[in-house]
Amino acid sequence: MSFYRSNTSAGGVTPTLSADKDLANDIVINNPAEDSISDIAFSPQQEFLFSVSSWDKKVRIWDVNGGIAQGRAEYQHQAPVLTTRWSTDGTKVASGGCDNAVMLYDVASGQSQQIGAHDSAVKCLRFVQCGPTNTECLVTGSWDKTVKYWDLRQPQPVSTLVMPERVYCMDSKQKLLVVGTAERHIVVIDLNNPGTIFKTTTSPLKWQTRSVACYIEGNGFAIGSIEGRCAIQYVDDQEQRKSGFSFKCHRVQQQATGAAGGRTSTESHVYPVNSIVFHPVYGTFATAGGDGSFHFWDKNQRHRLKGFPSLKASIPVCNFNRSGAVFAYALSYDWHQGHMGNRQDYPNVIRLHATTEEEVKEKKKR
Repeated sequence: MSFYRSNTSAGGVTPTLSADKDLANDIVINNPAEDSISDIAFSPQQEFLFSVSSWDKKVRIWDVNGGIAQGRAEYQHQAPVLTTRWSTDGTKVASGGCDNAVMLYDVASGQSQQIGAHDSAVKCLRFVQCGPTNTECLVTGSWDKTVKYWDLRQPQPVSTLVMPERVYCMDSKQKLLVVGTAERHIVVIDLNNPGTIFKTTTSPLKWQTRSVACYIEGNGFAIGSIEGRCAIQYVDDQEQRKSGFSFKCHRVQQQATGAAGGRTSTESHVYPVNSIVFHPVYGTFATAGGDGSFHFWDKNQRHRLKGFPSLKASIPVCNFNRSGAVFAYALSYDWHQGHMGNRQDYPNVIRLHATTEEEVKEKKKR
């Protein structure tokens, strides 16, 4: 596999120069979409096949072969697309967006069709296994304040759950489904009993929830907020009291010159934590933010494994492939400054980073 590069990374949090070198061999896909990238999802069945949703109303499927990225297919919504995911068997790609539609693309036939709808934009979706029989459903979360479960063969949802507010983010692992909504509500659902809410809590972070990701064990989740903070949470209350915590990230210290006497002071610029993803093998995780950087973390040791420099454009989304050997991230406008912050010359790029064990593997306790 010529995708992989030699291991040049140093352990721990390395200085910028080293980190720059570590990113030098990343595969760069220039202009993978005609507008901001909203989501990236890898096939669960193939290492280098992934879908990209964007604000240009399209979902594109990319393949990396011999270090070269090639566009394989695309299909269209009627409005910006906000989310995409693959079915477990890798035969279908689902997407949702601002046209309120849930679309399904068949990889073999190249045909796309609408399989469902909400009353407002579809912000996020996941393929999940429900109940004791592990029946595969597509679950969608919308700004209409509902979560719906779909059987891909039926036009009506098999179940609808009313959320406390608009759905902003959602993730699932094992039998855990976690939904983050407006007004900082966090809704926990046990997929053994998918038609009822297991519990609703309030985010421990003071500001709006931007991202959520479930642990690979399915016993907890990480939340990212707009104020550069991340919370490590557990479903079990006792485990939460013992192991839950929150930390600051994606904040940039800058020198500011004051008017009085020209004295300089340090200002902290705070950026949203746009995306959190867990490594599928090691259970460590990555955060990516509006400051244009991403970092790898170990929640069990409460330690940053590796920090990378800002790439001077916000990172709206990131994801690992099925083995965790590839980390994909988009450099694209993330809309955290509204439409005024979106410039004509803003980059629109996807980069694929070959991970090393030093970057993503949990360090043993000394």
